[in-house]
Amino acid sequence: MSCSDRLELSAPDQLTSANFWRNASDAEAGLASAYSQLESSTDVWEFSEIKFPVEAYREDICVIGSDAMNYQTWVELYNFTYTNGNSQFSRYWDINYTGIAFTNQVIEKVATIDMDVTYRDQIIAEAKFLRAYYHMKLLLNWEKIVLRDVYITNESQINKELSSRTEVWDFIIKDYEEAIVGMAPKHTEANVGRATKGAGYAYLGYCYLTRAYEEVARRDEMLEKAEKAFRNVTGYSLEKNFLSMFDGTNKNSKESIFELQFTDNTANGASYRTAIHKWIATGELEGWDEITPSDMLLAEFKKEGRVATTGNYDSRLYQTLFCEDPYFNDVNTPRVYGKTYNEKFEQGSGRMCFRKYLPATFDDLNKSRTAVNLPLMRYADVLLLLAETLNEQGKPSDAIPLMNEVRERADMPALSSGLDKEQVRKQIEHERILEFALENTRFYDLRRWGKTKEALHAIGRTNFDPNKHNFYPIPLLEIKSNDKVN
Repeated sequence: MSCSDRLELSAPDQLTSANFWRNASDAEAGLASAYSQLESSTDVWEFSEIKFPVEAYREDICVIGSDAMNYQTWVELYNFTYTNGNSQFSRYWDINYTGIAFTNQVIEKVATIDMDVTYRDQIIAEAKFLRAYYHMKLLLNWEKIVLRDVYITNESQINKELSSRTEVWDFIIKDYEEAIVGMAPKHTEANVGRATKGAGYAYLGYCYLTRAYEEVARRDEMLEKAEKAFRNVTGYSLEKNFLSMFDGTNKNSKESIFELQFTDNTANGASYRTAIHKWIATGELEGWDEITPSDMLLAEFKKEGRVATTGNYDSRLYQTLFCEDPYFNDVNTPRVYGKTYNEKFEQGSGRMCFRKYLPATFDDLNKSRTAVNLPLMRYADVLLLLAETLNEQGKPSDAIPLMNEVRERADMPALSSGLDKEQVRKQIEHERILEFALENTRFYDLRRWGKTKEALHAIGRTNFDPNKHNFYPIPLLEIKSNDKVN
C-alpha cells in the first residue's frame, strides 16, 4: 500500500460543466441560458442601451434624442465618430458570443444525456438555430467575425482568426438547415417563444437573399433558394390590429414567427422586464427622450397622401408614431393616452414620438418597467422579402400581390398590376420603411441595396462613409484577447 502527498480537492455539491448535464430538466435549463442572450436582453437597462444605439442610431428613420446627448458612446454611434473601443458595440459583440458559447455547450453536452431521443434532438436543433442566429447578428454588423463552432474548454482555443463572410454564411445556413429538421412546427403554450420550423425557414430565406446581393456570381442560385425557404413559412397570417403586436396586448400573435419574450411575472425573484418604454418615449410621455422619428420617416408615411380607406394617411403612421395630425387631435376620441396631441405636446411644435413598444395604457406607461414583447420576425417581413426575391428574379407581377396583402392591412389601395421591376423595387423600399420602423431592419436593407450613403447623406448625415461605417470595426477587447485578430 502506498499513498500520495497530492491532495485532490473537489466539491461534490458544486455544479460544473462536467456534472451539470444529467437529465431533460438540465437540458431545458441549458437551452434557456442559450436563449437568454437574445437581442442583448440581458439586463433591464442593457437591452435598450446596447441594442438600439448599435442598431438604430445609424438609420435614417430616427434622430438621437436630447437626453442621449449626455452619453458620449451613443453620440459617437449616431455621428459615426466611434473607434474600435466603443463600449456599446463591444458589449453587443460580447453578448452575442456569450450566446454562442452557451449554444455550443448545449449542442455538445445534451447529446450525451439519456433522455427521450426526439425531445433531445429538438433541444439540440433549437440550440443550432440560436447559434446560427447569434452568428447572423454578428455578421450583419461586422464584415468579418470569428466563427465559434465548439465549446471552449481551454485558453488556447480563444485564439482564432477571422473567417471570411462566405465561410460564416455557409456555417449559418448549415445550422439553420439542420435546425429545421429537428425543430417543432409549433410549441405548446408553456413553451411559446421558442424557435420553430417557421422561424428556421424565415431566417434561412433571409440569409440566402442577403447573399444574393453579396455574391453576384451566385445571385440566381441564392435567389432560388431564398424563394424556396420563404415559401416554406406556412401557418401564419397578418394581424389586422398592427399596434397590438407592439403594445403588449397581443403577444405571440398569429403574425409572429419569432418573438423576444418578456413577462410581468416576478415570482421567486424573476425579472424579465425592461425599460424600453422609457427609452423610446419622449419627455411629454414621461420618457427619457433617447430616440425620436426623423422628418424623413414622417414624409415617407405621407408620401402617397390621404388615400387610405379611412380617409387618412397610411394607417401604419398612426400606429407607429404620435405626431401632429387631426387623427391625434380629435377631442371626441383623444388618442394620446386619453389626451389630444395638443394637450400632450406643444401645438405647432412638430414634436414626434415613436409609438411602437409603448404600453397600451397610461398606467403601464408610467411604470418603471414594462413586459412588452418585441417581434423579431413577422409574417409581413416574409411576404415583403419574398416579394423582393421574386422581383429580383424578374417576376414583378408575382411580387405585387404580396405587397398588396401587406398594404391591405394598412388600409391602403392595391398597387397596379402593371408596375415594372424598378417601380416594384422602389415600392418595396417604401413598404419596408413604413412596416418595420424601429424594428431595426432599415440599415441592413440599405446596405443590401447599396444605398447607405445615399440615404444618410440625403438627410444631412454626411459624416457617414460606407467604406468605414457599413460595418463596425472589430472591438479592441477582441483584439487584445485574441492573438490571431489584429
